[in-house]
Formats: sequence, C-alpha cells, structure tokens
Amino acid sequence: MVTGSGTIQGEPTVRPAPRSEPDTSAGPKGGGHRRPPIRPSGGGTRAWVRPYIVGLVGLDLIAALTATLAGTAARFHDALAATTTAPYLALSLVLPLVWVVFVRLGGGYERRFLGVGTEEYRRVAVAGTLLAATVAIGAYAVKFDLARGYVLVTLPLLVLLSLGLRYARRKALHQSRRVGACMSGVVVVGYRNAAGELITRFRDEIYHGMRVVGVCLPAHETDLSEVEGCPVLGTFADAADAAALVDADTVAVLACPEMDGVALRRLAWELEKSGTDLTVASALMEVAGPRTSIRPVAGLPLLHVEHPELVGARRLIKGVFDRCASSLALLLLSPLFIVLFVLIRAEGDGPALFRQTRVGRDGGEFTVYKFRTMVVGAETLKSVLQPRNEHDGVLFKMRRDPRVTPVGAWLRRYSLDELPQLVNVVRGEMSLVGPRPPLPEEVARYGHDVRRRLVVKPGLTGLWQVSGRSDLSWEESVRLDLRYVENWSLTLDIQILWKTWSAVIRGAGAY
Repeated sequence: MVTGSGTIQGEPTVRPAPRSEPDTSAGPKGGGHRRPPIRPSGGGTRAWVRPYIVGLVGLDLIAALTATLAGTAARFHDALAATTTAPYLALSLVLPLVWVVFVRLGGGYERRFLGVGTEEYRRVAVAGTLLAATVAIGAYAVKFDLARGYVLVTLPLLVLLSLGLRYARRKALHQSRRVGACMSGVVVVGYRNAAGELITRFRDEIYHGMRVVGVCLPAHETDLSEVEGCPVLGTFADAADAAALVDADTVAVLACPEMDGVALRRLAWELEKSGTDLTVASALMEVAGPRTSIRPVAGLPLLHVEHPELVGARRLIKGVFDRCASSLALLLLSPLFIVLFVLIRAEGDGPALFRQTRVGRDGGEFTVYKFRTMVVGAETLKSVLQPRNEHDGVLFKMRRDPRVTPVGAWLRRYSLDELPQLVNVVRGEMSLVGPRPPLPEEVARYGHDVRRRLVVKPGLTGLWQVSGRSDLSWEESVRLDLRYVENWSLTLDIQILWKTWSAVIRGAGAY
C-alpha cells in the first residue's frame, strides 16, 4: 500500500474500528469541540433507479422490435408469407433480446450514467456498432446469406430509435428532478468554501440529479453553522458514518491535503460495506473528458492531463464545419432576413444592420454584424445609464433598457438579432460555438485568467447561451467560457447547437 509519504508498505498496523454511530460529543480523535448530532434526512433515493432501468430495457426492446419488423417489411414487403422470409421473422423476435444483452455489456444500464446524456448515448452507439459486427461475422460463420437491405434498414434504425427513446426518457427524468424527485443524496467532504461552491453548482444544475444532504468539514473547523443550508454532519473521519446515517448514495471528496491517499483508501473501505459510491474531485474542476486519464506510475495512480487541442487538424475540421453550416444557414434563412430587415426599417430611421468592433481570437479586432435592436445613438446614452447597470463584472445589462426598440426587444428575446453574425462565421472571424465576442473596453478590464477566453474564436452561441444567457453572473459566464475552451470538441459544439434551439425558444435570460 502507498502511504502519505509515498513509500510502499504492508497493511497499516492501526486501522480505526468501525463505529456504529458518529461521535457527536467531540471531533474525531479527540478534536475537542462539539459537533452537531447527525440527523437522518432521507438522502437515499435509489428507489427510483431500478424502475428507471427496467423502463430503459423496455424502451430498447420496443426500439429493436420496431426496427427488425420495419427491416423485414422494407426488404420483403412483397413476400412476407414466403418460406424464405421465416428466418428474418424469427430474427426479429430474437434480435431485441440480443440487443438488450449488448447494451448491458456496453454499460448502457449502469446507474452512474443514467441521465448523463453524452456518455449514455455513446455507450448505446458503441453497442450498436458491436452488434452490427457480430451479426456480420455470425452470418459469415454459418454461411447465411443475410439480405443487405434488411441489415441496412434494421441496424441503423434500431440504434436511432433507442437513442431517440432514451433522449425522451432523459428529458422526462429532468422534469422529475426539477420538482425534487429522482435525486441522489450526496455527502460532501471538504473545506467550507469549496463545499459551498459545489452545493450551489448542484442546485443551479439540478438536472444532474445530485442533492447534497450533508457536509463533513476538517477537524480544525470551528464554524459549525450550515453550509448553504446543508447541515454539518461531522469531520472528515465521520464521512462514512454520516453517509450511512443519512442514507446517502455518494460521498464526494473535494481536493484538500487532509484527504491523502491513506485517508481516501480507508474511506473507500468503509463505504464499500454499504455500497456507497466514492467520488474524488481534482483541483482541475473544469477539465474533463478525454483530456484526463489515470496513469499508474511507480504504483501511484497519477492523473495525466493532456493539453487542449487548440491547433491542428481538429481546428481545421471545426473551421470547415463552421463555414459550410453557416453558408447553408444563410441560404435557408435569407427570406427571414428580408422580413426582419423590413420590420426594422419600418419602425423608424436608422440602418437595419448594426456594426460594432469586437475582439476575436488572440486579441484581434473585427467588425461584428447584428440586426439593430436599439435606437440610433444608443452607445452615447450608455454612460448616462451606467449607474443602472444590473450586471456584475465588466458587462452592461439592463432588463428594461430604454434604448431597446419594440421590434428590438422581440429580436433579442429569440436571439434573432444575432443571425447576421453568420457572415462573420463564413469570413472566419467567428465560430458557430465559442465564448461571446467581447468589446475592446471589456477586454481591457480582463484579468490574466479571463484572457484565456481569447485563445479560440468567439461564437454565435456557447455554453453561456444554453445555461442562462444574461441571467448569468459575470463569474459564471467566465467559468462556462473557460470550461468550453479547456474541453472543446466538434461533438461538444454539436451538443451546444442542439441545446441552443430550446434555449432560444424559451427566451429565458434574453434582454
């Protein structure tokens, strides 16, 4: 075993005996100050998991049965009663069961991925690929001349239907979580400030299904008041007992020196008895996905962090995708552009298009295009209205900005004023997805970390657009933009573009 000093030793000679109840009279190991008694809060919520998984199995069976019958009908519609069709009808009954087995082997029913979205869909897609390969190899092995038309219809349709039904089920799960159902109870182990940030994050993004039911603070903590409304259940040494008593599903350990390798190992031993999950958050809170991997070195599990791919082939592919998609969008939306142009011009004097200097990648300036939503000369009135700014940070935002015209308010609500920026995307000055394009005076007030937003092209939409828009604080907007910069990929771009539609239709946070 690896000790805190990094030397290799055998089993520790002293291991704390498990306690039936946490020590509420004092901190662990005689900390000398009283802890509030741990009180059950009904944190355990795994009762919803089994019915949810059973429902997913049923949806996958329906998707597979529908796809196999559709493939049979499409390929043999004029000979359904023929004897040569019998094997395919039999396969239509067997394949749904085989599909469920493949999804199960691929991890498509694992509890930790339920409702997560991308990872769940990826596992289903991989299961579909493996099923297609197995069918092809099996048909070749038994020398069965499998009709290509049947395969080309059945297998892709099977995967698409499964993904579609799971997407609908996931949306229903999110609706349930908005009213507090189908949640997982979490006990947070860490410093007060870090625990408070995590609690706030979980509350803001409730669709993840994580609800903090208690906090364990370090032994030297003297402030025992609640953390963001969550009770303090004890010290780090009380984490396993606290999780058991409040029936939590997960213990989340935040980065702190006290929870070293030995402490985490012992906590894992205790949680193993009750089947409680253990998660450990690294200090790199915004770095995720393929950039991180565990590499064993000298018996130590080291977290390896790849550099973000800001140059090279991936950026080239992103640029080609941006320009092709934007050109197509400009062509399809040209009638809408004409209508909006007429509406803006009919409202009064002034141009329909608004031009403004913005800052792009690596600090380069460019002219951004938008449909005009304010009265002529609105920029000169900004200094007068500055004391009424409702946004923190460097941005200027007002819910009832007197400079916005009636047509402009409608355009802003549905983000139609941003559509001319498709021209900027075609010209290579912007991307479809990225951080918001800032003003030069905003960039002049950026700190060192915030300037990290400028290493990629600004976007027509982004994580800020699908996460609250103008309702977000400056700090939250920066956090989301930096998260995008650190983890961007074409897959993430497509996800954000998909979510943008619902954010625009709702019109929330747009003013």
